[in-house]
Amino acid sequence: MHLLGPSLLLLANILEYLAFSDSSKWRVEHPHTLYSWEGACVWIPCTYTVYSGRKDELEELIVYRNYKYDEATKSFEGLILYNDTKPWKGPDPLERVQFLGDQRSNCTIHINPVLEEDDGWLGLRMIKKNSKWMERIDLNVSKTPLPLQIQLPPEIQEFREATLTCLLNFSCPGYNIQLQWSLEGDPGGSLKERAITLTSLTTKTISTQSKLTFQPRWTQHGKNLTCQLWDRKAEQMLSKATVLLDVKHAPKEVTTVIENPMRIQEGDTVTLSCNYSSSNPGVTQYVWNFQGSQMKQPHEVLIIQKVAWNTRPITCAACNQWCSWAPIVNLDVQYAPKDVRVQQIIPSSEIRSGNRVRLECNFSSSRPRDVRFFWKKNGIFLKEGKELSFDSVSPEDAGNYNCFVNNSIGQTMSEARTLQVLYAPRMLHVAISPKDQVMEGKKAILTCESDANPSVLQYTWFDWKNQNLHHYDQMLRLDPVKIQHSGAYRCEATNQLGRVQSPPSTLTVYYSPETIGRRVAVGVGFCLATLLLAFWGVKLQRSWKRIRSQQGLQESSSGQSFFVRKQKVRRAPLSEEPNSLGCYNPVMEDAVSYAALRFPVGDNDTPRTGDARTLETEGPSPNTDDTVTYSVLKKCRVGDYENVLPNSPEDEGIHYSELVHLGVGERPQAQEAVEYVTLKH
Repeated sequence: MHLLGPSLLLLANILEYLAFSDSSKWRVEHPHTLYSWEGACVWIPCTYTVYSGRKDELEELIVYRNYKYDEATKSFEGLILYNDTKPWKGPDPLERVQFLGDQRSNCTIHINPVLEEDDGWLGLRMIKKNSKWMERIDLNVSKTPLPLQIQLPPEIQEFREATLTCLLNFSCPGYNIQLQWSLEGDPGGSLKERAITLTSLTTKTISTQSKLTFQPRWTQHGKNLTCQLWDRKAEQMLSKATVLLDVKHAPKEVTTVIENPMRIQEGDTVTLSCNYSSSNPGVTQYVWNFQGSQMKQPHEVLIIQKVAWNTRPITCAACNQWCSWAPIVNLDVQYAPKDVRVQQIIPSSEIRSGNRVRLECNFSSSRPRDVRFFWKKNGIFLKEGKELSFDSVSPEDAGNYNCFVNNSIGQTMSEARTLQVLYAPRMLHVAISPKDQVMEGKKAILTCESDANPSVLQYTWFDWKNQNLHHYDQMLRLDPVKIQHSGAYRCEATNQLGRVQSPPSTLTVYYSPETIGRRVAVGVGFCLATLLLAFWGVKLQRSWKRIRSQQGLQESSSGQSFFVRKQKVRRAPLSEEPNSLGCYNPVMEDAVSYAALRFPVGDNDTPRTGDARTLETEGPSPNTDDTVTYSVLKKCRVGDYENVLPNSPEDEGIHYSELVHLGVGERPQAQEAVEYVTLKH
């Protein structure tokens, strides 16, 4: 506690010293020097800051003119232009010096009007409760308006945008002035619209400036550019500044001049010169563009030896740090027609037989242009004229055509133009080699000869029956040739334009001696075989007729009939059997025996059905009576029957028939007996 008491007492003494001392730090900002002239005004922008740790307000402000510090009295002396203390009064428009600031940071002062006596310096004495400060401000007041300054860019080049500044180190609100630009040779004052006026009124700078931005032209080189200061209220010019424009530009109005006095012909010597009107800086070299290449030389003259007919247009350039080219000059060399050619006008593509064709003779250039045209075909003169026409072209018109063009200088012939006429195959015929009559076994070659353009793509062969032989070559080879090859042959030729058939050509193939001998032997053998077959045919026909006649006898009955065919079993004749009444006919052994049975039927007969094993067969009688015959065939089951041998080994082959007479109405009285018939063969 005893050590803390003295420390606190020392700190209190230090704070008290700082509070009542003038050691506070002031920071005042304003333009270093202000410029004005008598009768104008001056605006002094000013700010201040006090770093004292306290927020005390400004209590008094004194403005001195050309003040001095008195070392004896330790005070400032001079003419006081303005003095104000707390409480502050507002600015008075009637006072020449006005304080436009505040008690914390702004110390701006306005003097209007400013007098020539104000030239020198001003002193701002600012006093706070525990701090004081004197700030010096230089003031330059002239008797006449301030001069203007024109600031130029480092280099002014043609067509490159340049900005020029007219500067006045003065600005005062309420004093109406204007900066204007004028250019020699520009009576319309077009530069006025391109100028921008800027005003700066800060603690750093005070100025009024006009910025002129434009693209200078070479014609403005060496012209006077003036900036004027105008008093808009008095409508009078106060001051001005003038500069001479130095516009860098390439050589201007460059031209190429032909020095030859006469008309130039192919092979002449030509002299040219390169001229210009203005250049900044001056021309240092010349460049010639001749025949697609550039030549540089220090002088302006170019000499061409033996000028060619196709000399290109010539131009030159005059160069400083830039090059300017002159308009091209055509030497207009006179020469005979060049590049003469035959052109096909109609048709535009291929030429076909019958088309309308028009050829035209053209050339690329000729000096002079007055020319004449001539035509030749295969070296023979045809006609004079620019065109050669065919209303209906034919294959005979094909050939090589040339045209000639001449003028007063000479004559030129075109290259030969081949006229090709396309047509379908024509003049078609079949040629037979070695001749049209060939012995069999030899070789025959048939050739399809034709005329076609384009060439024949495919040949097709046909025989005398108009059958396609499916052979598509120009030559038809028959090796060896045969008798069957005899006949008329035709060929068909096809290309892109069509197909044509030839008239028939006959190939005759005759027999060889060997073939004739074989043919005779075969013919004789064939005749003998034919006679033998005819003999046997007659014999067989007679045998067949005999058999058919025997069968017709058995079928001559007109009633219903049936037949029984016994199995073909050969046996001994039954005549040895004493009880047999049959008969054996060896001639009919292999024949079929038929039996026709007819029964008259009464009017009162009624039909009768057979038993379960009855096979019915009915139909109209072939004769005119109204009888119907029914037959039932049964096989004998047991017992002996009349006229049948019971122990015969052929019983199984014997068929029995029961004949029943059926009719309509009552049955006539008849013997109710059954008749059995044995049929043998």
